[in-house]
Amino acid sequence: MKGFFNKVLHVDLTGRTYWVEELKDEALSSWLGGRGLGCYLLWKTLKTGIDPLSPENSLIFATGPAAATKMPGSSRYGVYSKSPLTNFFADSYAGGHLAPQMKKTGYDAIIVHGASSSPVFLEISSDGARFWDASDLWGNSTYETEEQCLSKVNIPGAQALVIGPAGENLVRFACIVNNRWRNAGRTGMGAIMGSKKLKAMVFHGEKECEIADPGLLDSLVHDLTERGKNDPTVRRYRELGTPMLVATTNLAGAFPAEYWSKGTLPGWEKISAETMQRDFEVKARACTRCFLACGKLTTVTQGRHRGLTLEGPEYETIYSFGGLCKILDLAEIIYLNDICDRLGIDTITAGNIVAFCMELSKRGKLSEKVDYGNPDHAAELLHKICQREGLGDTLAEGINKASQVLGAEDLAIHVKGLEPAGYDPRVLKGMALGYGISPRGACHLPATYYIFELRGVVNPSEIQGKAESYIGYEDRLTIMDTMILCRFFRDMIGWPELIKLIKATTGLEFDESGLRELANNITTLRHLINIREGWNKENDMLPARLLDEPINGHRVTKDELNYMVNEYYQLRGWDEDGKPLKELSIE
Repeated sequence: MKGFFNKVLHVDLTGRTYWVEELKDEALSSWLGGRGLGCYLLWKTLKTGIDPLSPENSLIFATGPAAATKMPGSSRYGVYSKSPLTNFFADSYAGGHLAPQMKKTGYDAIIVHGASSSPVFLEISSDGARFWDASDLWGNSTYETEEQCLSKVNIPGAQALVIGPAGENLVRFACIVNNRWRNAGRTGMGAIMGSKKLKAMVFHGEKECEIADPGLLDSLVHDLTERGKNDPTVRRYRELGTPMLVATTNLAGAFPAEYWSKGTLPGWEKISAETMQRDFEVKARACTRCFLACGKLTTVTQGRHRGLTLEGPEYETIYSFGGLCKILDLAEIIYLNDICDRLGIDTITAGNIVAFCMELSKRGKLSEKVDYGNPDHAAELLHKICQREGLGDTLAEGINKASQVLGAEDLAIHVKGLEPAGYDPRVLKGMALGYGISPRGACHLPATYYIFELRGVVNPSEIQGKAESYIGYEDRLTIMDTMILCRFFRDMIGWPELIKLIKATTGLEFDESGLRELANNITTLRHLINIREGWNKENDMLPARLLDEPINGHRVTKDELNYMVNEYYQLRGWDEDGKPLKELSIE
Protein backbone atom coordinates (compact mmCIF):
# COMPACT_ATOMS: atom_id res chain seq x y z
CA MET A 1 0.00 0.00 0.00
CA LYS A 2 1.20 3.54 -0.72
CA GLY A 3 2.57 5.29 2.34
CA PHE A 4 3.80 1.98 3.78
CA PHE A 5 6.44 -0.64 3.09
CA ASN A 6 4.10 -3.47 4.18
CA LYS A 7 6.90 -4.86 6.33
CA VAL A 8 7.49 -5.50 10.02
CA LEU A 9 10.97 -6.33 11.29
CA HIS A 10 11.00 -8.83 14.16
CA VAL A 11 14.14 -8.99 16.30
CA ASP A 12 14.71 -11.81 18.80
CA LEU A 13 17.30 -10.74 21.35
CA THR A 14 17.43 -14.16 22.99
CA GLY A 15 18.64 -15.96 19.90
CA ARG A 16 20.08 -12.83 18.22
CA THR A 17 18.07 -13.44 15.07
CA TYR A 18 15.62 -11.42 13.01
CA TRP A 19 13.00 -11.94 10.34
CA VAL A 20 10.67 -9.85 8.21
CA GLU A 21 6.88 -10.24 8.25
CA GLU A 22 4.80 -9.06 5.32
CA LEU A 23 1.87 -6.85 6.32
CA LYS A 24 -1.33 -7.20 4.33
CA ASP A 25 -3.00 -4.13 2.88
CA GLU A 26 -6.15 -5.06 4.78
CA ALA A 27 -4.39 -4.62 8.13
CA LEU A 28 -2.98 -1.24 7.14
CA SER A 29 -6.24 0.08 5.71
CA SER A 30 -8.02 -1.06 8.88
CA TRP A 31 -5.54 0.42 11.38
CA LEU A 32 -3.22 2.78 9.43
CA GLY A 33 0.17 3.35 11.08
CA GLY A 34 1.42 4.67 14.41
CA ARG A 35 -1.03 4.03 17.22
CA GLY A 36 -3.41 1.95 15.11
CA LEU A 37 -0.69 -0.34 13.82
CA GLY A 38 1.02 -0.46 17.23
CA CYS A 39 -2.20 -1.54 18.95
CA TYR A 40 -2.91 -4.15 16.27
CA LEU A 41 0.58 -5.67 16.54
CA LEU A 42 0.50 -5.59 20.34
CA TRP A 43 -2.85 -7.39 20.36
CA LYS A 44 -1.41 -10.06 18.06
CA THR A 45 1.91 -10.58 19.87
CA LEU A 46 1.33 -9.85 23.58
CA LYS A 47 0.76 -12.90 25.75
CA THR A 48 -1.95 -12.29 28.34
CA GLY A 49 -0.85 -11.90 31.95
CA ILE A 50 2.91 -11.83 31.40
CA ASP A 51 5.28 -9.80 33.59
CA PRO A 52 6.05 -6.61 31.65
CA LEU A 53 9.73 -6.98 32.55
CA SER A 54 9.94 -10.57 31.35
CA PRO A 55 11.40 -11.62 27.97
CA GLU A 56 7.85 -12.44 26.83
CA ASN A 57 6.83 -8.79 26.62
CA SER A 58 6.75 -7.25 23.15
CA LEU A 59 8.34 -3.85 22.53
CA ILE A 60 7.00 -2.28 19.36
CA PHE A 61 8.34 0.79 17.54
CA ALA A 62 6.27 2.31 14.74
CA THR A 63 6.06 5.33 12.50
CA GLY A 64 3.14 6.59 10.43
CA PRO A 65 2.51 7.28 6.73
CA ALA A 66 3.50 10.95 7.15
CA ALA A 67 6.98 10.16 8.50
CA ALA A 68 9.90 11.12 6.23
CA THR A 69 7.61 13.24 4.05
CA LYS A 70 7.40 17.02 3.77
CA MET A 71 4.53 17.14 6.27
CA PRO A 72 5.21 19.54 9.19
CA GLY A 73 4.90 17.97 12.62
CA SER A 74 5.44 14.42 11.35
CA SER A 75 8.88 13.72 12.83
CA ARG A 76 7.55 11.45 15.56
CA TYR A 77 7.68 7.75 16.41
CA GLY A 78 5.59 5.68 18.80
CA VAL A 79 6.45 2.87 21.24
CA TYR A 80 3.86 0.28 22.30
CA SER A 81 3.99 -2.39 24.98
CA LYS A 82 2.63 -3.55 28.34
CA SER A 83 3.65 -1.06 31.01
CA PRO A 84 5.82 -2.15 33.96
CA LEU A 85 4.37 0.82 35.85
CA THR A 86 0.66 0.08 35.40
CA ASN A 87 0.51 -3.50 34.05
CA PHE A 88 -1.84 -2.17 31.37
CA PHE A 89 -1.56 -0.91 27.80
CA ALA A 90 1.31 1.47 27.20
CA ASP A 91 2.19 3.85 24.44
CA SER A 92 4.67 6.71 24.34
CA TYR A 93 5.80 9.15 21.65
CA ALA A 94 8.86 11.27 20.94
CA GLY A 95 9.86 13.91 18.43
CA GLY A 96 13.24 15.22 17.39
CA HIS A 97 14.98 13.90 14.29
CA LEU A 98 14.80 10.12 14.69
CA ALA A 99 11.47 9.20 13.05
CA PRO A 100 12.53 9.89 9.43
CA GLN A 101 15.52 7.56 9.78
CA MET A 102 13.37 4.90 11.43
CA LYS A 103 11.02 5.10 8.44
CA LYS A 104 13.85 5.00 5.91
CA THR A 105 14.97 1.59 7.18
CA GLY A 106 12.08 0.23 5.11
CA TYR A 107 9.91 -1.10 7.94
CA ASP A 108 6.56 0.17 9.17
CA ALA A 109 7.27 -1.27 12.61
CA ILE A 110 10.04 -3.03 14.52
CA ILE A 111 9.10 -5.57 17.20
CA VAL A 112 11.70 -6.54 19.80
CA HIS A 113 11.21 -9.96 21.41
CA GLY A 114 13.05 -11.88 24.11
CA ALA A 115 16.02 -10.69 26.15
CA SER A 116 19.75 -10.72 25.60
CA SER A 117 22.02 -12.52 28.07
CA SER A 118 24.40 -9.55 28.03
CA PRO A 119 24.14 -5.83 27.15
CA VAL A 120 23.53 -5.22 23.46
CA PHE A 121 22.59 -2.42 21.12
CA LEU A 122 20.87 -2.83 17.77
CA GLU A 123 21.70 -1.30 14.43
CA ILE A 124 18.55 -1.30 12.30
CA SER A 125 18.84 -0.71 8.55
CA SER A 126 17.25 -1.94 5.34
CA ASP A 127 19.64 -4.91 5.63
CA GLY A 128 17.93 -6.01 8.85
CA ALA A 129 19.35 -6.01 12.38
CA ARG A 130 22.96 -6.06 13.50
CA PHE A 131 23.78 -6.93 17.12
CA TRP A 132 26.52 -4.90 18.82
CA ASP A 133 28.08 -5.66 22.19
CA ALA A 134 27.13 -2.91 24.64
CA SER A 135 28.96 -4.14 27.75
CA ASP A 136 31.20 -1.08 27.70
CA LEU A 137 28.14 1.20 27.49
CA TRP A 138 26.27 -0.31 30.42
CA GLY A 139 26.11 2.22 33.24
CA ASN A 140 26.64 5.23 30.98
CA SER A 141 24.33 8.22 30.85
CA THR A 142 21.93 8.72 27.98
CA TYR A 143 24.09 11.55 26.60
CA GLU A 144 27.24 9.42 26.56
CA THR A 145 25.44 6.37 25.17
CA GLU A 146 23.94 8.24 22.23
CA GLU A 147 27.30 9.72 21.24
CA GLN A 148 29.15 6.40 21.60
CA CYS A 149 26.60 4.32 19.66
CA LEU A 150 26.52 6.78 16.77
CA SER A 151 30.32 6.88 16.76
CA LYS A 152 30.57 3.07 16.60
CA VAL A 153 28.04 2.73 13.78
CA ASN A 154 29.64 5.70 12.01
CA ILE A 155 26.96 6.26 9.38
CA PRO A 156 26.20 9.88 8.40
CA GLY A 157 22.66 10.88 9.36
CA ALA A 158 22.06 7.88 11.65
CA GLN A 159 19.86 8.44 14.68
CA ALA A 160 19.81 6.65 18.04
CA LEU A 161 17.40 6.01 20.89
CA VAL A 162 18.91 4.98 24.22
CA ILE A 163 18.30 4.29 27.89
CA GLY A 164 20.23 5.43 30.92
CA PRO A 165 21.07 3.81 34.28
CA ALA A 166 17.42 4.04 35.34
CA GLY A 167 16.36 1.74 32.53
CA GLU A 168 19.20 -0.66 33.27
CA ASN A 169 18.12 -0.82 36.92
CA LEU A 170 14.49 -1.43 35.93
CA VAL A 171 13.11 1.77 37.42
CA ARG A 172 9.49 1.37 36.38
CA PHE A 173 9.20 4.92 35.05
CA ALA A 174 12.43 4.89 33.05
CA CYS A 175 12.11 6.46 29.62
CA ILE A 176 13.64 6.17 26.17
CA VAL A 177 15.73 9.16 25.02
CA ASN A 178 16.75 10.40 21.58
CA ASN A 179 18.52 13.55 20.40
CA ARG A 180 19.71 14.05 24.02
CA TRP A 181 16.53 15.70 25.26
CA ARG A 182 13.62 14.10 23.44
CA ASN A 183 11.86 11.45 25.47
CA ALA A 184 9.33 8.69 25.00
CA GLY A 185 8.71 9.49 28.61
CA ARG A 186 5.68 7.88 30.14
CA THR A 187 4.73 4.30 31.18
CA GLY A 188 8.26 2.91 31.69
CA MET A 189 9.40 1.95 28.19
CA GLY A 190 13.03 2.42 29.24
CA ALA A 191 12.63 -0.27 31.91
CA ILE A 192 11.41 -2.71 29.25
CA MET A 193 14.54 -2.04 27.20
CA GLY A 194 16.61 -2.53 30.36
CA SER A 195 14.93 -5.85 31.12
CA LYS A 196 15.92 -6.99 27.63
CA LYS A 197 19.51 -5.77 28.16
CA LEU A 198 18.90 -3.50 25.18
CA LYS A 199 20.95 -0.33 25.73
CA ALA A 200 20.21 1.42 22.45
CA MET A 201 18.92 1.21 18.88
CA VAL A 202 20.52 3.02 15.94
CA PHE A 203 18.55 3.62 12.74
CA HIS A 204 19.71 4.53 9.26
CA GLY A 205 18.44 3.86 5.76
CA GLU A 206 17.91 5.11 2.25
CA LYS A 207 14.53 3.53 1.51
CA GLU A 208 12.00 5.91 0.03
CA CYS A 209 8.34 5.16 0.67
CA GLU A 210 6.13 5.89 -2.33
CA ILE A 211 3.16 8.10 -1.53
CA ALA A 212 -0.12 8.19 -3.44
CA ASP A 213 -0.40 11.85 -4.46
CA PRO A 214 2.71 14.03 -4.05
CA GLY A 215 0.91 17.03 -5.56
CA LEU A 216 -1.89 16.87 -3.01
CA LEU A 217 0.65 16.60 -0.20
CA ASP A 218 2.59 19.60 -1.55
CA SER A 219 -0.63 21.61 -1.62
CA LEU A 220 -1.50 20.66 1.96
CA VAL A 221 2.01 21.46 3.22
CA HIS A 222 1.96 24.83 1.42
CA ASP A 223 -1.40 25.77 2.94
CA LEU A 224 -0.31 24.80 6.47
CA THR A 225 2.98 26.65 6.15
CA GLU A 226 1.29 29.81 4.91
CA ARG A 227 -1.28 29.68 7.70
CA GLY A 228 1.48 29.14 10.22
CA LYS A 229 3.23 32.39 9.29
CA ASN A 230 0.54 34.54 10.89
CA ASP A 231 -1.02 32.12 13.35
CA PRO A 232 -0.95 33.59 16.90
CA THR A 233 -0.69 30.17 18.57
CA VAL A 234 2.27 29.24 16.37
CA ARG A 235 3.89 32.54 17.30
CA ARG A 236 3.46 31.87 21.04
CA TYR A 237 4.89 28.37 20.76
CA ARG A 238 7.86 29.74 18.85
CA GLU A 239 8.43 32.58 21.31
CA LEU A 240 7.57 30.99 24.66
CA GLY A 241 7.13 27.23 24.17
CA THR A 242 5.06 25.12 26.56
CA PRO A 243 6.18 27.09 29.68
CA MET A 244 3.62 29.70 28.62
CA LEU A 245 1.08 27.45 30.38
CA VAL A 246 2.55 28.27 33.80
CA ALA A 247 0.76 31.63 33.78
CA THR A 248 -2.40 30.21 32.20
CA THR A 249 -2.94 27.41 34.71
CA ASN A 250 -2.01 29.51 37.76
CA LEU A 251 -4.43 32.24 36.77
CA ALA A 252 -7.13 29.58 36.30
CA GLY A 253 -6.36 28.04 39.71
CA ALA A 254 -5.58 24.72 38.01
CA PHE A 255 -1.79 24.55 38.60
CA PRO A 256 -1.15 21.57 40.91
CA ALA A 257 1.08 22.68 43.79
CA GLU A 258 2.44 21.29 47.05
CA TYR A 259 1.64 17.72 46.03
CA TRP A 260 -1.91 18.34 44.85
CA SER A 261 -3.02 20.35 47.90
CA LYS A 262 -3.19 23.73 46.13
CA GLY A 263 -4.18 25.06 42.70
CA THR A 264 -1.79 28.00 42.53
CA LEU A 265 1.80 28.47 43.62
CA PRO A 266 2.65 31.80 45.26
CA GLY A 267 5.57 33.27 43.35
CA TRP A 268 4.84 31.26 40.21
CA GLU A 269 6.07 34.18 38.14
CA LYS A 270 9.64 33.12 39.05
CA ILE A 271 9.22 29.91 37.04
CA SER A 272 7.22 31.33 34.14
CA ALA A 273 8.04 31.49 30.44
CA GLU A 274 8.60 35.22 30.73
CA THR A 275 11.24 34.73 33.43
CA MET A 276 12.89 32.05 31.35
CA GLN A 277 13.12 34.37 28.36
CA ARG A 278 14.39 37.26 30.47
CA ASP A 279 16.94 35.60 32.75
CA PHE A 280 18.29 32.76 30.61
CA GLU A 281 19.82 32.35 27.19
CA VAL A 282 17.05 30.78 25.12
CA LYS A 283 17.12 29.64 21.51
CA ALA A 284 14.20 28.13 19.59
CA ARG A 285 14.67 24.57 18.33
CA ALA A 286 12.50 22.53 15.98
CA CYS A 287 11.99 18.91 15.09
CA THR A 288 12.60 17.91 11.46
CA ARG A 289 10.37 19.87 9.06
CA CYS A 290 8.53 21.75 11.83
CA PHE A 291 7.81 25.48 11.73
CA LEU A 292 6.52 25.67 15.33
CA ALA A 293 10.02 25.43 16.85
CA CYS A 294 8.46 24.94 20.29
CA GLY A 295 11.67 23.47 21.77
CA LYS A 296 13.79 25.86 23.79
CA LEU A 297 17.53 25.32 24.09
CA THR A 298 18.09 26.99 27.44
CA THR A 299 21.39 27.92 29.09
CA VAL A 300 21.74 28.98 32.72
CA THR A 301 23.67 32.26 32.75
CA GLN A 302 24.35 32.74 36.46
CA GLY A 303 24.55 30.97 39.81
CA ARG A 304 25.86 27.54 40.73
CA HIS A 305 24.50 25.93 37.54
CA ARG A 306 25.91 28.54 35.20
CA GLY A 307 26.64 27.07 31.76
CA LEU A 308 24.21 24.16 32.10
CA THR A 309 22.31 23.74 28.82
CA LEU A 310 19.39 21.57 27.83
CA GLU A 311 16.31 21.61 25.65
CA GLY A 312 13.61 22.65 28.06
CA PRO A 313 12.31 22.73 30.66
CA GLU A 314 8.87 21.93 29.31
CA TYR A 315 5.72 22.94 31.16
CA GLU A 316 5.19 19.45 32.61
CA THR A 317 8.66 19.46 34.17
CA ILE A 318 8.09 22.94 35.62
CA TYR A 319 4.75 21.81 37.05
CA SER A 320 6.15 18.64 38.61
CA PHE A 321 9.32 20.02 40.16
CA GLY A 322 8.26 23.65 40.44
CA GLY A 323 4.61 23.30 41.42
CA LEU A 324 4.39 19.99 43.25
CA CYS A 325 7.82 20.32 44.89
CA LYS A 326 7.56 24.12 45.41
CA ILE A 327 10.97 24.81 43.84
CA LEU A 328 10.75 28.46 42.76
CA ASP A 329 13.98 28.65 40.79
CA LEU A 330 14.12 27.80 37.10
CA ALA A 331 17.88 27.14 37.25
CA GLU A 332 17.25 24.44 39.87
CA ILE A 333 14.40 22.97 37.83
CA ILE A 334 16.74 22.83 34.83
CA TYR A 335 19.30 21.10 37.07
CA LEU A 336 16.75 18.44 38.09
CA ASN A 337 15.57 18.14 34.49
CA ASP A 338 19.17 17.44 33.44
CA ILE A 339 19.53 14.72 36.07
CA CYS A 340 16.35 13.03 34.82
CA ASP A 341 17.47 13.24 31.17
CA ARG A 342 20.95 11.88 31.89
CA LEU A 343 19.67 9.01 34.03
CA GLY A 344 16.67 8.39 31.78
CA ILE A 345 13.52 8.91 33.88
CA ASP A 346 10.19 10.56 33.15
CA THR A 347 10.10 14.03 34.72
CA ILE A 348 6.34 13.97 35.38
CA THR A 349 6.50 10.80 37.46
CA ALA A 350 9.84 11.79 38.99
CA GLY A 351 8.53 15.15 40.20
CA ASN A 352 5.36 13.53 41.53
CA ILE A 353 7.33 10.87 43.40
CA VAL A 354 9.68 13.44 44.95
CA ALA A 355 6.76 15.70 45.96
CA PHE A 356 4.99 12.68 47.47
CA CYS A 357 8.03 12.12 49.67
CA MET A 358 8.15 15.82 50.57
CA GLU A 359 4.53 15.62 51.72
CA LEU A 360 5.24 12.47 53.75
CA SER A 361 8.30 14.13 55.29
CA LYS A 362 6.24 17.22 56.17
CA ARG A 363 3.68 15.00 57.91
CA GLY A 364 6.35 13.08 59.82
CA LYS A 365 5.59 9.86 57.94
CA LEU A 366 9.05 9.47 56.42
CA SER A 367 12.33 8.93 58.28
CA GLU A 368 14.33 10.70 55.55
CA LYS A 369 14.28 14.50 55.44
CA VAL A 370 12.94 15.62 52.06
CA ASP A 371 11.86 19.26 52.31
CA TYR A 372 9.57 21.17 50.00
CA GLY A 373 11.50 23.72 47.97
CA ASN A 374 14.86 22.00 48.47
CA PRO A 375 16.43 21.04 45.10
CA ASP A 376 19.35 19.23 46.72
CA HIS A 377 16.99 16.91 48.59
CA ALA A 378 15.19 16.29 45.31
CA ALA A 379 18.44 15.62 43.42
CA GLU A 380 19.68 13.19 46.07
CA LEU A 381 16.40 11.29 45.92
CA LEU A 382 16.50 11.10 42.10
CA HIS A 383 19.96 9.51 42.21
CA LYS A 384 18.85 7.03 44.88
CA ILE A 385 15.83 6.07 42.76
CA CYS A 386 17.92 5.47 39.66
CA GLN A 387 20.51 3.45 41.57
CA ARG A 388 17.81 1.72 43.66
CA GLU A 389 19.48 2.69 46.92
CA GLY A 390 17.55 2.68 50.22
CA LEU A 391 14.25 4.54 49.93
CA GLY A 392 14.99 4.93 46.22
CA ASP A 393 14.54 1.20 45.71
CA THR A 394 10.97 1.44 46.97
CA LEU A 395 10.20 4.56 44.95
CA ALA A 396 11.63 3.00 41.78
CA GLU A 397 8.64 0.64 41.81
CA GLY A 398 6.30 3.56 41.10
CA ILE A 399 3.72 5.47 43.12
CA ASN A 400 1.21 2.63 43.41
CA LYS A 401 3.55 0.07 44.94
CA ALA A 402 5.62 2.64 46.84
CA SER A 403 2.58 4.14 48.56
CA GLN A 404 1.50 0.66 49.67
CA VAL A 405 4.92 -0.09 51.17
CA LEU A 406 5.05 3.32 52.87
CA GLY A 407 1.50 3.05 54.22
CA ALA A 408 0.37 6.17 52.42
CA GLU A 409 -2.07 4.96 49.77
CA ASP A 410 -4.60 7.56 50.90
CA LEU A 411 -2.20 10.39 49.94
CA ALA A 412 -0.98 9.04 46.60
CA ILE A 413 -2.29 10.68 43.43
CA HIS A 414 -2.48 8.38 40.39
CA VAL A 415 -4.84 6.47 38.11
CA LYS A 416 -3.86 2.90 37.24
CA GLY A 417 -0.40 3.67 38.63
CA LEU A 418 0.31 6.70 36.41
CA GLU A 419 0.35 10.22 37.84
CA PRO A 420 -1.65 13.06 36.23
CA ALA A 421 -0.09 15.88 34.26
CA GLY A 422 -0.21 19.53 35.33
CA TYR A 423 -3.93 20.27 35.05
CA ASP A 424 -6.07 19.93 38.16
CA PRO A 425 -9.25 17.91 37.43
CA ARG A 426 -11.18 19.59 40.24
CA VAL A 427 -11.06 22.82 38.24
CA LEU A 428 -11.02 21.30 34.75
CA LYS A 429 -13.66 18.58 34.98
CA GLY A 430 -13.04 17.33 31.46
CA MET A 431 -9.61 16.32 32.71
CA ALA A 432 -11.26 14.28 35.47
CA LEU A 433 -12.90 12.25 32.71
CA GLY A 434 -9.70 12.16 30.66
CA TYR A 435 -7.51 11.01 33.53
CA GLY A 436 -10.06 8.37 34.49
CA ILE A 437 -10.72 6.70 31.16
CA SER A 438 -7.24 6.96 29.61
CA PRO A 439 -6.04 3.38 29.04
CA ARG A 440 -2.47 4.13 30.08
CA GLY A 441 -3.36 5.90 33.35
CA ALA A 442 -3.89 9.56 34.28
CA CYS A 443 -2.86 10.89 30.88
CA HIS A 444 -3.56 14.36 29.46
CA LEU A 445 -2.77 13.54 25.84
CA PRO A 446 -5.66 11.49 24.36
CA ALA A 447 -7.74 14.65 23.79
CA THR A 448 -5.56 17.43 25.33
CA TYR A 449 -8.93 18.58 26.65
CA TYR A 450 -7.31 20.93 29.16
CA ILE A 451 -6.42 23.37 26.38
CA PHE A 452 -10.05 23.74 25.31
CA GLU A 453 -11.25 24.18 28.90
CA LEU A 454 -8.54 26.75 29.66
CA ARG A 455 -9.45 28.67 26.49
CA GLY A 456 -13.13 28.65 27.41
CA VAL A 457 -14.09 26.73 24.27
CA VAL A 458 -15.92 24.39 26.66
CA ASN A 459 -17.13 25.18 30.17
CA PRO A 460 -14.68 23.52 32.59
CA SER A 461 -17.33 23.25 35.35
CA GLU A 462 -20.04 21.65 33.21
CA ILE A 463 -20.46 17.85 33.05
CA GLN A 464 -23.49 17.65 30.73
CA GLY A 465 -22.34 16.63 27.26
CA LYS A 466 -18.71 16.59 28.38
CA ALA A 467 -18.09 13.03 27.20
CA GLU A 468 -19.44 13.74 23.71
CA SER A 469 -17.26 16.81 23.41
CA TYR A 470 -14.24 14.91 24.77
CA ILE A 471 -14.69 12.08 22.27
CA GLY A 472 -14.76 14.56 19.40
CA TYR A 473 -11.27 15.78 20.25
CA GLU A 474 -10.00 12.31 21.21
CA ASP A 475 -11.07 10.82 17.88
CA ARG A 476 -9.27 13.48 15.86
CA LEU A 477 -6.07 13.20 17.90
CA THR A 478 -6.23 9.40 17.65
CA ILE A 479 -6.11 9.71 13.87
CA MET A 480 -3.24 12.20 14.23
CA ASP A 481 -1.45 9.49 16.22
CA THR A 482 -1.78 7.05 13.35
CA MET A 483 0.06 9.39 10.98
CA ILE A 484 2.03 10.29 13.55
CA LEU A 485 1.58 14.08 14.02
CA CYS A 486 2.61 16.40 16.83
CA ARG A 487 -0.10 17.38 19.32
CA PHE A 488 0.72 21.06 18.90
CA PHE A 489 -0.68 20.99 15.35
CA ARG A 490 -4.15 20.23 16.74
CA ASP A 491 -5.38 23.77 15.94
CA MET A 492 -4.17 23.63 12.34
CA ILE A 493 -5.04 20.06 11.39
CA GLY A 494 -8.75 19.37 11.50
CA TRP A 495 -10.76 16.63 9.82
CA PRO A 496 -10.43 18.16 6.31
CA GLU A 497 -6.63 18.25 6.60
CA LEU A 498 -6.48 14.69 7.94
CA ILE A 499 -8.66 13.46 5.08
CA LYS A 500 -6.31 15.12 2.57
CA LEU A 501 -3.17 13.85 4.31
CA ILE A 502 -4.36 10.25 4.39
CA LYS A 503 -5.42 10.39 0.75
CA ALA A 504 -2.12 12.03 -0.27
CA THR A 505 0.07 9.50 1.54
CA THR A 506 -1.89 6.25 1.29
CA GLY A 507 -4.50 6.79 -1.42
CA LEU A 508 -7.23 5.75 1.03
CA GLU A 509 -10.36 7.88 0.81
CA PHE A 510 -12.15 8.53 4.08
CA ASP A 511 -14.76 11.03 5.10
CA GLU A 512 -15.02 12.35 8.66
CA SER A 513 -17.51 9.64 9.61
CA GLY A 514 -15.19 6.91 8.38
CA LEU A 515 -12.23 8.32 10.25
CA ARG A 516 -14.23 8.62 13.45
CA GLU A 517 -15.27 4.98 13.11
CA LEU A 518 -11.61 4.05 12.68
CA ALA A 519 -10.67 6.14 15.73
CA ASN A 520 -13.36 4.43 17.78
CA ASN A 521 -12.02 1.02 16.72
CA ILE A 522 -8.48 1.98 17.78
CA THR A 523 -9.69 3.32 21.13
CA THR A 524 -11.74 0.17 21.65
CA LEU A 525 -8.77 -2.04 20.80
CA ARG A 526 -6.60 -0.28 23.37
CA HIS A 527 -9.39 -0.84 25.86
CA LEU A 528 -9.69 -4.52 24.91
CA ILE A 529 -5.98 -4.98 25.59
CA ASN A 530 -6.58 -3.65 29.11
CA ILE A 531 -9.64 -5.84 29.60
CA ARG A 532 -7.55 -8.85 28.62
CA GLU A 533 -5.02 -7.79 31.27
CA GLY A 534 -7.62 -7.66 34.05
CA TRP A 535 -9.10 -4.15 33.78
CA ASN A 536 -12.39 -3.36 35.51
CA LYS A 537 -14.47 -0.19 35.85
CA GLU A 538 -12.91 0.73 39.19
CA ASN A 539 -9.64 1.29 37.35
CA ASP A 540 -11.26 4.31 35.65
CA MET A 541 -11.77 6.16 38.94
CA LEU A 542 -9.77 9.10 40.32
CA PRO A 543 -7.97 8.79 43.68
CA ALA A 544 -10.04 9.70 46.75
CA ARG A 545 -8.13 12.91 47.49
CA LEU A 546 -9.06 14.44 44.14
CA LEU A 547 -12.73 13.55 44.74
CA ASP A 548 -12.94 14.46 48.43
CA GLU A 549 -10.69 17.50 48.82
CA PRO A 550 -11.91 20.75 47.18
CA ILE A 551 -9.37 23.19 45.79
CA ASN A 552 -9.88 26.95 45.39
CA GLY A 553 -13.59 26.36 45.88
CA HIS A 554 -13.68 23.77 43.09
CA ARG A 555 -14.36 20.06 43.34
CA VAL A 556 -15.37 17.11 41.23
CA THR A 557 -17.51 14.48 42.94
CA LYS A 558 -17.59 10.74 42.41
CA ASP A 559 -21.16 11.03 41.10
CA GLU A 560 -20.07 13.65 38.55
CA LEU A 561 -17.18 11.51 37.37
CA ASN A 562 -19.40 8.42 37.13
CA TYR A 563 -21.91 10.40 35.07
CA MET A 564 -19.20 11.43 32.57
CA VAL A 565 -17.61 7.98 32.46
CA ASN A 566 -20.95 6.25 31.87
CA GLU A 567 -21.77 8.69 29.07
CA TYR A 568 -18.35 8.02 27.55
CA TYR A 569 -18.89 4.25 27.65
CA GLN A 570 -22.31 4.59 26.03
CA LEU A 571 -21.04 6.80 23.21
CA ARG A 572 -18.13 4.43 22.57
CA GLY A 573 -20.58 1.54 22.20
CA TRP A 574 -19.63 -0.12 25.51
CA ASP A 575 -21.97 -1.35 28.24
CA GLU A 576 -22.27 0.19 31.72
CA ASP A 577 -19.33 -1.92 32.91
CA GLY A 578 -17.14 -0.70 30.06
CA LYS A 579 -17.33 -3.87 27.96
CA PRO A 580 -17.75 -3.37 24.18
CA LEU A 581 -21.20 -4.43 23.00
CA LYS A 582 -20.04 -5.41 19.52
CA GLU A 583 -17.20 -7.73 18.64
CA LEU A 584 -14.31 -5.92 17.00
CA SER A 585 -12.80 -7.53 13.92
CA ILE A 586 -9.04 -7.57 14.51
CA GLU A 587 -7.79 -10.15 12.04
